[in-house]
Amino acid sequence: MRRSVTFTVLGLAQPKGSAKAFVPKGWQRAVVTSDNPRVKDWQQAVAWQAQAAAAEGQFVGPVALRVAFALPRPASLPRRVLAHITRPDLDKLVRSIGDALTGVLYRDDGQVVELQARKVYAAAGAAPSAEITVREAAHQPAAPAAPWLFDAEG
Repeated sequence: MRRSVTFTVLGLAQPKGSAKAFVPKGWQRAVVTSDNPRVKDWQQAVAWQAQAAAAEGQFVGPVALRVAFALPRPASLPRRVLAHITRPDLDKLVRSIGDALTGVLYRDDGQVVELQARKVYAAAGAAPSAEITVREAAHQPAAPAAPWLFDAEG
């Protein structure tokens, strides 16, 4: 049986935007800034929840990552609109999760060899959140046409 860790982080998921680096005059090191100042707090919340859920420590080998983001539904949005097709971008939301889990659930986000992610509107009255699962991936790489790791669960 493969090891798996699942946890939920309550709060509005923040995308990992572009980073900019500069070296101030007289400094030896670069200063890195993010174009989203709220991402740091979000990543700390993710890391804290991951640490609380990871009783066995970090994953050593390849991992699969699944993330479901539940984002607030604007009150003015018609009920017929079901898909969340506006910002934030799903890939940037996932990037913030991958970076937040680095050093907590795995050594490096390069260990992620399979990824499944979605963003949906949170149910009426429900808080925005992210449900995250990290699972050991097969040590033998699957062929491109092989079944996906999470297919069996729906």
